[in-house]
Amino acid sequence: MSPPLLLPGAWATALSGRIDDTDLTAIAQFVEDEMAAGKRVFPAQDDIFRALTLTPPEAVKVVILGQDPYHGEGQAHGLSFSVQPGVRTPPSLRNIYKELHADLGIAPAGHGHLDHWARQGVLLLNSVLTVEMGKAASHQGKGWEKLTDAIVAQVAERVVPSVFLLWGAHAQRKAGAIDEARHLVIRSAHPSPLSAHGGFLGSRPFSQANAFLEVQGRGGIDWALPPMETDMPRLL
Repeated sequence: MSPPLLLPGAWATALSGRIDDTDLTAIAQFVEDEMAAGKRVFPAQDDIFRALTLTPPEAVKVVILGQDPYHGEGQAHGLSFSVQPGVRTPPSLRNIYKELHADLGIAPAGHGHLDHWARQGVLLLNSVLTVEMGKAASHQGKGWEKLTDAIVAQVAERVVPSVFLLWGAHAQRKAGAIDEARHLVIRSAHPSPLSAHGGFLGSRPFSQANAFLEVQGRGGIDWALPPMETDMPRLL
């Protein structure tokens, strides 16, 4: 039997009673079995909980929910919508940058690495935390959803108000756990090229999030990403 996946300490404490070692052991065993069968699984094991490591529970200001990790070689590193340095910015993230520019006038970054957001309290969480190479949604229904449901519920039950950006129908399924009298929930279409023009572009989520956080005395997010040595030419 595979050992349980180890949640970062602060999250392990915060999720006590919501998720247990049996649940994590089952997920770890599934991932181990996939790899033993010769399948490539992303992200790397050390990055599976990167979003939780960079954004501990007490630091969460904004939750951005993705679906599952990027399934291309070298892309995923544990943060929803983010890619590793030196990797071309994916289409959904390019649309996020378009909306950020329209909303706050911030020029699109030359990279797709979103650690800067995560370190400020933006929990970049996917509903499913692993994926088989080349097969989107291949690890759905394997146990990850119980964990990510618990994470969303834990943030939603905190007294301190937070912002939930729910982009697309998949993310919006988690809205039932959120008290909208306390937190700000912004729903829109997913930023994918297939749906972005159906309500994501023009939704102004970044300015709304910062306005809410400022009113609550929590301070807004600096959404402008610092340049990196691996910046690529902008595609916008």
